[in-house]
Amino acid sequence: MEFSNLDGGVHDSASWAGKPVLIINSASLCGYTDQYATMQKMHEQLGPRGLIVLAVPSNDFNQELATGAEVKDFCELTYTATLPMTDLTKVRGADAHPFYLWMARTHGFVPNWNFNKVLIGADGQVKGSWGSRTRPDAAKIMNLITPDLEG
Repeated sequence: MEFSNLDGGVHDSASWAGKPVLIINSASLCGYTDQYATMQKMHEQLGPRGLIVLAVPSNDFNQELATGAEVKDFCELTYTATLPMTDLTKVRGADAHPFYLWMARTHGFVPNWNFNKVLIGADGQVKGSWGSRTRPDAAKIMNLITPDLEG
């Protein structure tokens, strides 16, 4: 499965094999946008050990900037973000990205707001999903990520 990259090109999930992946639908104008700082910190600290933190900017809740370029500039300037980011992506409804359609169909998960999280384990299985209020580095998420980074 592929996601369009904010810089052009694609993020290919095949390259994530054997690594935990935390996928977070994001928005630049949301009250939870400060979670980008935590996402970036996780990318810097745990990325070298194998964790992929993927931001999926979406305007499905009408809180995202107009273009991918604006999102990139905002995230770089505000959060010094270097973590992987997709281009603007639908996360709900019939036109949602295939990943989110699959999550809805197989796991009953549909983002109900920005900064919802899905953790895919190193084994390729969905380890859990969480809402906006759960921080990316919450213990219940980290307790699932850490074994994949140690093994």
